[in-house]
Amino acid sequence: MREEGGGGRSRVMVKGAVFEQAGVNFSHVSGAALPASATAHRPELAGRSFQALGVSLVIHPNSPYLPTSHANVRFFIAEKPDEDPVWWFGGGFDLTPFYGFEEDAIHWHQTAYNLCQPFDEQLYTRYKKWCDDYFYIKHRNEARGIGGLFFDDLNSDDLNSPDFDTCFNFTQAVGDGFLDAYMPIVARRKALCWGEREREFQLYRRGRYVEFNLVWDRGTLFGLQTGGRTESILMSMPPLVRWEYNYQPAADSAEAALYRDFLPVKDWLAAGEHH
Repeated sequence: MREEGGGGRSRVMVKGAVFEQAGVNFSHVSGAALPASATAHRPELAGRSFQALGVSLVIHPNSPYLPTSHANVRFFIAEKPDEDPVWWFGGGFDLTPFYGFEEDAIHWHQTAYNLCQPFDEQLYTRYKKWCDDYFYIKHRNEARGIGGLFFDDLNSDDLNSPDFDTCFNFTQAVGDGFLDAYMPIVARRKALCWGEREREFQLYRRGRYVEFNLVWDRGTLFGLQTGGRTESILMSMPPLVRWEYNYQPAADSAEAALYRDFLPVKDWLAAGEHH
């Protein structure tokens, strides 16, 4: 529980048969007034009470052939007597492979595309780009993974049907779509054999996940700066990770293929048409 109001729940599974660590966070926090940092760019929020709700999950598999996955859905509302409430939704999901499979990347993005179509034909393109831009590790000059969907500030100014229910239904579709996108990949790859070489590369690439979350991720930084529960905020961290000075994958290796074929921004729907 938070002194200011609200709280949350965290559930973490460790040392599973398929997942080395998998965690889910739920939070519902409230307050009488937003901190100054939250209203600097949105003066209309000053003096309003607020509520923020969110569900996030991060899955770190045992197998290097299974990608790490992340999903999040969230809602924010700020209210003031005799004035309309200010509200928005946010969320998305993204995939971080260690050894890429084109079939998996196409399926992931096709699922994202399909869930967007009933709402607005342009949504997938817009939110895929937002995801590519957001999950970019600037100090490494590379993407964290192959992206997916990312959106924020979704309210009645967006979508073809500008109302609360449509925005909520889209956010719910993103949450539901995560399992449709991820579980078939898990089923396809979980039995593949791997050894020390693949494990070493997985642990090295997990370092990029840590770097992004601690240096660039807005949610992590906001949580740590506003006195959130540290254990819950850092639940996204992989249980084991390694760094190696100036690592370079061998030319034409399976490890090099990740950098060459998967981390650069790509139109995976077009790749699927030629697959």
